[in-house]
Amino acid sequence: MNERPHEDPGPLSAEPGAPPESGGTRREFLRSAALVTGVAFVAGPLGETLVAGRAAAVAAAEAGGGIRPASSTAAASPWDEVPSILARIVPPTFPDRTFDIVDYGAVGNNSTDCTAAFRDAIAACNAAGGGRVLVPPGTFRTGAIHLLSNVNLHVTGTIRFRTDPGAYLPIVFTRWEGIECYNYSPFIYANGRTNIAITGTGVIDGNAPAGEWSSWGGGGDDRDQLREWGANDHPVEQRRFGAGHRLRPNMIGLYDCANVLVEGLDLRNPAMWTLHPVYCTNVTVRNVTFYSTNSQGDGCNPDSCTDVLITGCRFNTNDDCIPVKSGRDRDGRRVNKPSQNIVVRDCKFSGRWGGITVGSEMSGGVRKVFAEDCVCNAADFPGRYPVKYALYVKTSFNRGGFVEDVHLRRITGRDLERDALYITMNYETSGNIPPTVRNFTVDGMTIDGGRSAYNIDGRSARHIQNVTISNSTFTGMSNSGNTADYVDDLQLINVFHNGRDISTQPSPGARHEAENATISQGAVESNHAGYSGTGFVNSANVAGASVGFAVTAETAGTKTLTVRYANGTATNRPYSVTVNGTVVASAVDAPGTGAWSTWASSTVAVSTVAGANTIRLTATTAGGLPNLDYVEIRP
Repeated sequence: MNERPHEDPGPLSAEPGAPPESGGTRREFLRSAALVTGVAFVAGPLGETLVAGRAAAVAAAEAGGGIRPASSTAAASPWDEVPSILARIVPPTFPDRTFDIVDYGAVGNNSTDCTAAFRDAIAACNAAGGGRVLVPPGTFRTGAIHLLSNVNLHVTGTIRFRTDPGAYLPIVFTRWEGIECYNYSPFIYANGRTNIAITGTGVIDGNAPAGEWSSWGGGGDDRDQLREWGANDHPVEQRRFGAGHRLRPNMIGLYDCANVLVEGLDLRNPAMWTLHPVYCTNVTVRNVTFYSTNSQGDGCNPDSCTDVLITGCRFNTNDDCIPVKSGRDRDGRRVNKPSQNIVVRDCKFSGRWGGITVGSEMSGGVRKVFAEDCVCNAADFPGRYPVKYALYVKTSFNRGGFVEDVHLRRITGRDLERDALYITMNYETSGNIPPTVRNFTVDGMTIDGGRSAYNIDGRSARHIQNVTISNSTFTGMSNSGNTADYVDDLQLINVFHNGRDISTQPSPGARHEAENATISQGAVESNHAGYSGTGFVNSANVAGASVGFAVTAETAGTKTLTVRYANGTATNRPYSVTVNGTVVASAVDAPGTGAWSTWASSTVAVSTVAGANTIRLTATTAGGLPNLDYVEIRP
């Protein structure tokens, strides 16, 4: 068996579960977070906390306290590291050779066992130096498929897996819920391979609901035995399950592989987790649809992996959509290999629990997770269950380990079942090895419908540190407030909860209220909640209606203009932006926000001169402008 080394690329702190200091100091983090949002960092004496203790402290913070003197030092945004991460993530390529499984005896009649045909075609492709193993139109029944290096399993038809557990023997090395063991083979398996891919426009159907897998549940006595062995450092080679046991295999398990691509497929009906890369580097998951109904039906679980891109995917899952993991409890700390450099883009989440999730198996550590431009519970992609949390971080004092440097921007969603952001150290209440949980930024999040904007749940013995939420709007929240227990340095910058500004920091730019601007074909009103200042501008429903703002800039150059607006119609109300008579944006979209009391923001790059400037927003369609609250100008 090709087992991989267990070393972490960076040294860990001597304290159990503590991360190396690569995350930087609290002060350095706050400077970086400030640059993400465009606000000058404000700092007090080292050790001063904005929120430490119970929820009463956050209520005071939301009332506007906690302002600190400005610091003159700045650092790069954490997002500046993403291009270098993406530069390392390069999908594998393959020779132009095709090995059709039909030529090796496969029959696509949904009944013939094609296990041998898959094995032989993959072996021939590998022996020839690589290429594409083709699954043509048809439905091909099979047991376990084991991939070899330089093989692209390309599916245009359907792979439907057998339901008898014996089809996934002999047992192989796996990691089951974060603990190493030998168990049934994943339906598609690779260990120690280089340059592998699973691609195509077809379907990979685990077919698990048709068999006995569902009745095995969470593993029962076998799960308890595995956890005991992990806690006691029982030799991995002796942790043997399989026949006669009830630990469900995952559908796709890729172990210690380098240069991995999974693209274009419809992955359906796993027995447990759907796609599980473990100890892998350079992984791309692109334009894949995930569908699961079994319990523990996670989507894509990068587990102790480095340099992973998940983009353009859709998740209709019976558990977390993208849970980032790194091992469970003592066994995870023994392996000591973090997940790091994970980038998620342009995905849709309709899974039962978290959209972006970390844990709960995170004992090896998780760092540098970046997610942007994703949607929770999209109207055009309804799931069987609504997402509960846009961000779900679950840790405990059993796990130890660390979670640090998790950054989200431009995440939108509707009808969350619970909180937009839930970060907890109390996923389990036992244990005595505190995790380190720190350094989160959330920028430009817009959520309509849910329980609360955030629930940040630390412990008195180890606080959660450094959480910055900025430029974000949460409407339709059933709770009037939010929760932050045992949190150090919670920063809220330009954050609105049910129309109320709950910011703990001043506006990150020079704010200009619309009611004080020069209005052409419009009026100042105050009949919709959630506006800043004394009112907002409601323009006439005509093209050419405009609002002009007098802006003084200290220096010439490019600045960011943020426009806060509401549009209670379903029709876009675009507008142009001119600076000193020059059009800088001819059509800035202002789509419907769901209600006139639901406010959103858009940004435009503008160039100003030093001194006086006039910035004018002009309606370009007969619908007129959206309701305008204010504009902000920032460097």
